[in-house]
Amino acid sequence: MSTTAPPASFAQRVLRSKVVAALASPHGVDRYLELVNPMWAAEEVRARVVSVERENPDSDGPAVATVTLQPTSTWRGHRAGQYVQVGLDLPGSARRMTRCFTISSAASVPGEQITLTIRAHDEGQVSKWLVAAEPGLVVHLSQAQGDFTLAESPATPTNNHLLFITGGSGITPAMSIVRTLLRDGYDGRAGRRVTFLHYARSEADQIFAAELAEIAAADNDVTVHLRHGDHVFSDFELRRLVPAYADTDTWACGPAPMMELVVAAYGDDNPRLRTELFKAPKPAGVGSAEGDVTYTASGQEAANTGATLLEQAEALGLRPEYGCRMGICFSCTTRKTEGTVRNVLTGATSSLPDEDIQICVTAPEGDCAVEL
Repeated sequence: MSTTAPPASFAQRVLRSKVVAALASPHGVDRYLELVNPMWAAEEVRARVVSVERENPDSDGPAVATVTLQPTSTWRGHRAGQYVQVGLDLPGSARRMTRCFTISSAASVPGEQITLTIRAHDEGQVSKWLVAAEPGLVVHLSQAQGDFTLAESPATPTNNHLLFITGGSGITPAMSIVRTLLRDGYDGRAGRRVTFLHYARSEADQIFAAELAEIAAADNDVTVHLRHGDHVFSDFELRRLVPAYADTDTWACGPAPMMELVVAAYGDDNPRLRTELFKAPKPAGVGSAEGDVTYTASGQEAANTGATLLEQAEALGLRPEYGCRMGICFSCTTRKTEGTVRNVLTGATSSLPDEDIQICVTAPEGDCAVEL
């Protein structure tokens, strides 16, 4: 049997038709296509690992690697600074593990290769697996998400001074943006310039070191400042590098302690500062832990502990789908049929019946029922 795919436009029109969908019900067309060739898809996005390159081979810290992926033709491309959810079926696991990673390559078009630069966290099953992945591994992807992006381009030039402040692996979205600007013909004409300030644990832990050195040496009006070791972000140094930083379009991404200092330096609600932090903020207070929680689909019921609905479900032995566990990816969205719930990030409560909620950041207040 041949596994050569028909032209993408024709194939996708046919495979997305209502007739084919009805024939494939209840599993969906993509379940059958995946059995024939994992890189065929009508709606879903999958990607094949093309290569894995270690970024910090001399570091004694966690491994960091750039993983190059070839997505299926269903990939719609991404804007520089966006992230993607990566789903992986790990051996021995009964469910798919999903995590969010920033795309480190320049903005892409449909079907184009992308790169993810990933740090292997000690408890990160997905990150450790991807950093050590072999070419040929197929993973599941979401479409690109996130608003930590830049409107500046050769087609829409301004005379803005652009400032990037990053720490550790928070450098990845900023690198995607700068790579896009340089690839698309950015230069310093009309007063446009870029300042790139990055903090790393050590010189050995510096990600993209060779490329940053090339960017710094080139005549492109991009100024690179690297800080290693005990250097801590301070508004004093920032004022020295960029005197008008508070009025400069700034993108900041890094560990929580650094981000707190950056936000304090710019002041609350400064529209010039865009931030990205893939870590859940502190909970916005604790609500009532009274009543019972009922998971209607499984018939499980237990006393409300005050934890999130995801955590309480897992404590009962249930295995609901989830991704980021911080309210970003919507993988855990579930229908609440009754009761009052509270968003643990914002503190907002809702008593609406039959509403969709993200169970990873939602806690019940009193009796509650969800379709799990």
